[in-house]
This record gives sequence, structure tokens and C-alpha cells, in this order.
Amino acid sequence: MAGIPVAARAYIAGAALCAAACALPALLTGAETPWRALALLAALYAFGEWPARCPLLGRAIGGPVPVGAGSFFPVLLAAALLLPPAAAALVAVPGALVSHVERRPALPRRIWRAAQLAIAAWAAAHAALLLGGPAAVGASDFPYVLLPAAASALIFCLVVTALDGGILAAAERAPVRGAWRGLLPRSLAPHAVHGLAGLMMAVLWRSPYGWPSALFVLLPMYISCWVYAQYHRERAAHQATIRALVQAVDIKDAYTRGHSERVGHASVLIGRELGMDEARLEVIRFAGILHDVGKLGVPTRVLRKDGPLTPEERRVIELHPEYGHEMVRGIGFLGEARAAILHHHERLDGSGYPYGLSGPQIPEAARVVAVADAFDAMTSTRSYRRARPVATAVAELERCAGRQFDPRMVHALVRALDRHGWQTAVTADEPAPRPGTAAPTAPATATPATPASPRGNVPPPGRAAPDSAPDR
Repeated sequence: MAGIPVAARAYIAGAALCAAACALPALLTGAETPWRALALLAALYAFGEWPARCPLLGRAIGGPVPVGAGSFFPVLLAAALLLPPAAAALVAVPGALVSHVERRPALPRRIWRAAQLAIAAWAAAHAALLLGGPAAVGASDFPYVLLPAAASALIFCLVVTALDGGILAAAERAPVRGAWRGLLPRSLAPHAVHGLAGLMMAVLWRSPYGWPSALFVLLPMYISCWVYAQYHRERAAHQATIRALVQAVDIKDAYTRGHSERVGHASVLIGRELGMDEARLEVIRFAGILHDVGKLGVPTRVLRKDGPLTPEERRVIELHPEYGHEMVRGIGFLGEARAAILHHHERLDGSGYPYGLSGPQIPEAARVVAVADAFDAMTSTRSYRRARPVATAVAELERCAGRQFDPRMVHALVRALDRHGWQTAVTADEPAPRPGTAAPTAPATATPATPASPRGNVPPPGRAAPDSAPDR
């Protein structure tokens, strides 16, 4: 139990005792427990959990077996419709005790998993029993049988998410108010599908074809879970690619360390205010995070220069959007993020670079990133310049809206800041402010300057520099 907080240990012990109390009636003398059906369902669930721990099978397919937690919940929900509540609670225990866990120590995590699923299956079986689920399954009473099946799946989902939130609060020290946030909405749809598959298993189990016919329900479920796991594996590879590129930029340009992640966050805030869907928000986040990846092609001496840039150095640094676009050209999952990387220094009036696009010619994603980039550049403390207050940065964005920035994007950011606020940050080598102390900011009387994004938001030749000490 080392490494697990005391509160989490107590929570796990309490859940284990509760699960034991739920299952105990099935073990008492005289209990009419259908041991054959219980053993078959328990073996089936355990067999479903076992491949993720099988090294031989993992070597055979060239990597970990892609079966996620919950892939075989239909077996537990079928048990809730076929067995008494105490017997249904026992079905999950062997499989949970042999299941794969990512983090150590493994034993208490498996005990927690077994207790959680036993309690959830017990509660789901009670819900089905109250609505006559077992009798409806036996009589193939359709469509009434959908009601106990739906109630069973809903109760199972509610118990699992309630216990998950509790362990998050106890083990991860998550705020009590936020521990359960988002768990239920994410779980409802998968559990509804599992409930339907569990109902199909139960009906086939009670049919003249017997329990072997119920196994055919699990094949499409396994395939769908495998595809889902593959999607998450691919998404994790995408995230790793992004992280590697960002880390390379941060190492080369220490003046703006952390800037990319914050621009990605601000870009998502803007996109959400504009009503973008989640898939597009992910691409917008990638655009914000990678907008300065082209700095990898700019000489380090230029990026880290303390004084004003020469005309030649400005011309070199103005190439970083094109460098960045070339670097990510072949990364298909970035989508419109590639155009944002190329055009995030274009200006609405056509005075930007690299191509001098204006107005609607500038891709929408690039207009989003331009505002997010300039806002973070103004509100971040660098080793050579103090941060401006958020209110000053917002006023400057509004002043430049319609000329440099898209007013829609500026107004969306202002709305998002009103709703969520903004945590200013220190970058480069300056220490972050201690908790409870204010981050250093520019004096209230300081003259606002036209926003500049990191060392790339330099004006075309012949124009005044937007900042006496441009960001790098």
C-alpha cells in the first residue's frame, strides 16, 4: 500500500467491506445460488481481462493487447439480468483480480477494481430485479425487457462514476467539488451500449441455443473496443509528436518557455467561444502549440539577442512561419493547423507576413492563433521584460482590432477571459511567483505597446517596430 494516501487506503478498505457484504448472501448455506451460470460468467469476464496481462499474446501481436478497461462490461450487465444480486456481485471479482493495471502498487488497485465492480453489479441486479428483469428476459418480453435493462445499465454507470469520483478525491487529492465533474456525461453513452449488449447476451443465454450463443455478442464488442483502443493509441502518438516538437522549441528559445502551451490554451478558449466542435478545437490547440515550431530553423543567436534586431535579422526571423509549415507539411492529423502555423503573422490590413494576406484571405485558425499569441506575449514575464496586466493587454488587442486582429477573435477572447480568467505565467529563467504573491507586472501608467508575438511579430521593412523590445 506504499505510495497510496491514507485516505485512499481507508476508502478502498471501505469499498472492499461493502462489496463483501453485497456478495455474502450468495455464499451462505441454503442460498439458491446458480453456481454454474455464475462460474461461466465469471470465467468469461476473467478471460476478457486476461489478454492485457499476457506477455506471450503481447509479443505475438507486437505490443500490448489493446483492450481497455470496461471492454467486457456487457458480461457484468448480462449477469445483472440473469443472476440474483449477490451472485452478480461475485462475477466481477476474479476478472478484476487478474486485470491489468498501469501503476503500482498493483494489488490494492486490483482490490479496488474488484470492490467497485462488485458493488456496481449488485446495485444493477437489484434495479433489474425490482423491474422484473430476469422474468422478462426468460419470457423474451419485448419491448418491456428494455426497461429493466436500461435501468440496470444506468444504475451500474451511476455507481461506477460515483465511486470513481470518490477515489479521485481520496487518492489524487482532487477538489471534492471537481472530483466528479465530467465523469457521468462521458460514461453514459458507453454504458448504454454495454447495457444493450448485455441484454442481447442475457436473451441468447435464456434461448434454446444456450450460453454458447451468447458468446457471439462479445465478438463485435471486442472488435469495437479494439478499434477504440487503437484510436487512443494513435492519439497518444500524436500528442507525443506535439510534445517533442514543443520541447525542441523551448530548449532552443528559452525566452519563451511555456509560451506555446499557453497559446494553445488561449486558442481553445477563443475557439470554444466561437462555437467550434471538440474535434476542431483539438486542431486549433495543435495550431496554437506549434505556431512557433519554425523557430527551430532560425539561428539561436537571433532568437536570444537582447538588443534590437538588424534588418537582416528581421528578414531571417520572418521566415519562421514558412519553416514551420515545411516542418509539419507531412503531418496529416494537423489539418488546418498547418495553415495557421504559416499565416499566424498575417494582419487584417494586409501588412503582415509571409504573404501579406488581408481580411478573409487569412485562414480562420490563423486569426485565432494571432490573437492568442499576442495576448500571451503581452501578459507573460520574460527575462528582459515584465508582463503587462491582463486589462492592459485586452485594451491593446481591442485597439488593434480591425487593423491587425480579427475583431471576432478579440471579442471571443474577452468573453472567455471574463468567464474563465487567465493565469499569467513567468517564462525563461525567471522564477515563478510564490503562491499568494502577485506576478510582476508593468506599472499601471506604462504606455501600451502594439502587441508582439515572440520575436516573430516584427513589422515589414519601413514600418515602426511594434515594441521597443520585441518578444523573442
